[in-house]
Amino acid sequence: MRKIVIILAAAMLVMAGCKKKQESESIIGRPSVTVQDGRFTPELMWKLGKMGEYALSPDGSKIAYTTTFYDMAQNKGNAEIYLIPTDGKSEAMRLTNTSQSEFNPVWLNASTLLFARGNDICSIDIDSKAEKVLGTIESGLEGFKVSPDGTQILFISDLPVRRPDDINKLYTGLDQTTGRINEDLMYRHWDNWVDEYPHIFLASLQNGKVDVEKALDVIGNNAFECPMRPWGGVEQFNFSPDGKHIAYTCRKKTGKEYSLSTNSDIYVYTIATGETVNLSEGIMGYDQNPVFSHDGTKLAWESMEHDGYESDKLRLMVYDFATGTKTDYTEAFDYGVSSISWSDDDAQMLAVVMYRGTNEIFAFDVASKAIRQVTKGTHDINGFTLSGNDIYANEVSMQHPSEIFHYTLADTNQAGTQLTNINTEVLSLVRMGRTEPHWIPTSDGKEMLVWLIYPFNYDSTKTYPALLFCEGGPQSMVSQFWSTRWNFEVMSGAGYFVIAPNRRGCPGFGTEWCEEISGDYGGLCMKDYMTATDYFAQNMPQIDAERIGACGASFGAYSIYWLAGHNENHRFKAFLAHNGMFNFEQQCLETEEYWFTNWDLGGPYWEKNAKTAHSYANSPHLFVDRWNTPICVVHSEFDFRIVASQGMAAYNAAKLRGLDARYLYFPDETHWVLRPQNSLLWHRNFIDWFDKYLK
Repeated sequence: MRKIVIILAAAMLVMAGCKKKQESESIIGRPSVTVQDGRFTPELMWKLGKMGEYALSPDGSKIAYTTTFYDMAQNKGNAEIYLIPTDGKSEAMRLTNTSQSEFNPVWLNASTLLFARGNDICSIDIDSKAEKVLGTIESGLEGFKVSPDGTQILFISDLPVRRPDDINKLYTGLDQTTGRINEDLMYRHWDNWVDEYPHIFLASLQNGKVDVEKALDVIGNNAFECPMRPWGGVEQFNFSPDGKHIAYTCRKKTGKEYSLSTNSDIYVYTIATGETVNLSEGIMGYDQNPVFSHDGTKLAWESMEHDGYESDKLRLMVYDFATGTKTDYTEAFDYGVSSISWSDDDAQMLAVVMYRGTNEIFAFDVASKAIRQVTKGTHDINGFTLSGNDIYANEVSMQHPSEIFHYTLADTNQAGTQLTNINTEVLSLVRMGRTEPHWIPTSDGKEMLVWLIYPFNYDSTKTYPALLFCEGGPQSMVSQFWSTRWNFEVMSGAGYFVIAPNRRGCPGFGTEWCEEISGDYGGLCMKDYMTATDYFAQNMPQIDAERIGACGASFGAYSIYWLAGHNENHRFKAFLAHNGMFNFEQQCLETEEYWFTNWDLGGPYWEKNAKTAHSYANSPHLFVDRWNTPICVVHSEFDFRIVASQGMAAYNAAKLRGLDARYLYFPDETHWVLRPQNSLLWHRNFIDWFDKYLK
């Protein structure tokens, strides 16, 4: 097994060690906030705290969680650890106070919390707040987990991609060259060049020391990813209850094979022997995020059926170690699951389900396979921790960012009780635009959920402009999400109605509804957008039909480009497209996850079949001759899923057509806009652009 070299900071262990001197940087804390007229603005949005990870203490009495606050002048955020009792009887207490961000809180015992800071694995006594460094991972630390008995630790670190010798020799004496030589696919992924790959390493945790000098590389001497890029983290591996085995997620492919396949598997590694067994062999789609039952006799995970379909239904798969059988607990359930957890007696499994416009917790009875909805509300639950009868959920809505809410295992269709109050005081000063669900008829006689968000200070005697929001994905639900890019309350605060349809392709409304988008980008999903726009223009007299714009990112931006070429009746008066597909032939060869092109478009454009012919015929660049509406294009350089040339081509086409157009380009952003000042520019530009044409 590969070993990873660690430098242990022995002196810092003696001295309470984990704090680093950062004299050049000030500590970012909760900012002072002034709310003017109760209006929610982009500036106010960036003054809110952002809930991160959280961990329930072993006795269930406390929750440790991270909160990030941002400083616009420093153009960065800083996460600190807070502690709150689960009985809700006292306020949160701040545990750390440094200019570095803390992450990955994990309880070692009832009084000791482990966490990561930079490349250090640290501990803190929650009573005295005394800190120690347990180990320093020079190659980088992304996260870790501790075994049930507290004697072992699994951590994520990166290994460098090694160039072949015949290529490496070309670099001799060229220590300042920036050139990259590649001879395979998947040399870049989402927002990074693939210069390294993550592995999980097993080390002992004894006497306040992580002995990572002797850490073993669980994945072995190969370049496979564990966890998988770009989304995977510590949820992709787990210790067995007895600490003798490790279940992990891995797609054991590289290069071209990796770029064409989503076939990952669940492996179980036996620590004593080094033996590895593939439990999901024969299942051809994504298998990920394994969770052992408390008695260790079963393993549950999220499983997709089809290779190459990244948005396939996530099934609840359970492996029985005694019989060697796999059981799909969602076989008769038309919705996908995530964040699986076992009840203490292993009689039930709980999971988050995308369900008809919200994310809710459902319970699955192990013996009878009966399914019960636990939570219900106008919210999204983005994860939870189960302890005995108590459920602690990370919950958001279109009107508030993440907070921790409490539910119980016995609940059915319940709304929870809020425990944390990171932003409660600030948001109490804001008059949010109300949110309504509307089920409207589609062009083919079905029903579609559309969220309608009202403008700030809504007055039923007045008329307002409106924005059609086009969701990305393309298989992504318009749920009760909170975002610092597409924030519906910022749009409301700017004086707009927002029309947000769950058009064809959105999960959470059954498999058929979700699958009706693949190979038909210009079909029912586009009719759904037009239907939703016309429905509210005709049935909501407070929406001015002459002042409607449309916006979206990724597939949503493709939607904008497509709608721009099909806007003969001037339904829309202005467009904004962020990081979208403009030329499908260009996109086919510029992207990096080729399974996406193969599944959703039918394959590369040179494969002549009915699906590809229909798909590529709906490329927006073919309809530029019909463009007749002002358009703002936004794109970022480090978006490798949809590269910047797509946005430049769309903007150039608009200018050559003689249209009023604007191009906002970020040389240092990705598929998202993450830096605070860039985000603020993004929002100011967004509001300015639509105000110019719709007000």
